[in-house]
Amino acid sequence: MKQEFNKPKGFGEILDLTFSLSKKNFVNFFKIFLILLGPIFILEAIIRWYAGASLVRDFSEGATWIDQIIASFDDTDITVDGNWGDDLWIGVVNFFGLFLYPIAYAAIVLAVNQIRKGEEFTVGPIIKKAFFRFWPIIGSSIVYFLIFLGLLIAFIVAIAIFGFMSIVANPFVGMLMIFLLGIGAFIGGGYLLTRWSFYLASVVLEDELVGISRSWNLTSNRGWILLGLYIVFTLIITIISTVVELTFVALLGYSVLLFTITNVVLLITTMIFSVGYSVMYFDLKTRHDADDIKDMLNDYENK
Repeated sequence: MKQEFNKPKGFGEILDLTFSLSKKNFVNFFKIFLILLGPIFILEAIIRWYAGASLVRDFSEGATWIDQIIASFDDTDITVDGNWGDDLWIGVVNFFGLFLYPIAYAAIVLAVNQIRKGEEFTVGPIIKKAFFRFWPIIGSSIVYFLIFLGLLIAFIVAIAIFGFMSIVANPFVGMLMIFLLGIGAFIGGGYLLTRWSFYLASVVLEDELVGISRSWNLTSNRGWILLGLYIVFTLIITIISTVVELTFVALLGYSVLLFTITNVVLLITTMIFSVGYSVMYFDLKTRHDADDIKDMLNDYENK
């Protein structure tokens, strides 16, 4: 496994290594996410149950199974039995969960780093090690979010101004301009965010305070390939999550059990994404810092 990390990898090799690592270390990787985020999902399930949501879907009398399936997809009420107070509590719980996702990613990066060095790892110490960098991780994540928010606002304002001016001159040209600007903003924004996205791994492993500039340097000449990998991982996760939710919503409705199942699937898919993120980061370090050569020299000196 160590040799697989110590060489630059292509697009397909990164995908292969990601799924190989996820399969071989599934239990430990999943434990990391379950320990950190499981309590959040349990609290959400308790709130939904306390608010009156069914634990398992109940079929109404006089309705056929097909009618119930159709009714499941027609149910668009996003609140818990229409109770906005309970949804507020769920929002608060999930808000605190947002601070644990970066820690879970950091723990996976640390675990993959152990595997990369040919060393064993245990879940408890890895999570503790991730928490040692809690404030730099959260601080840099907030900076990254503010950059994302700034880009979003800038793109929306630019599209609105140029789009309005174009619509006044020619409605058809204006709509076309808005469409093209929207696509350009999506691609351009995705590229920039990709270039900065490896701040977290840099903060965790390289003792960077923020890691934004370090990420920009690491991703030099690799931005478009990394964006493509992010898109592939996102598509895979979206397809899996959608298929699972559509399958179980027909059987369970919007019950507590359904949300529990979808949250478990979310943990698994997010775990895979975090492994892919780690593999991409170490590939960048190998290319940028010549880590493969350094490891060869270390192995030679230790003989």
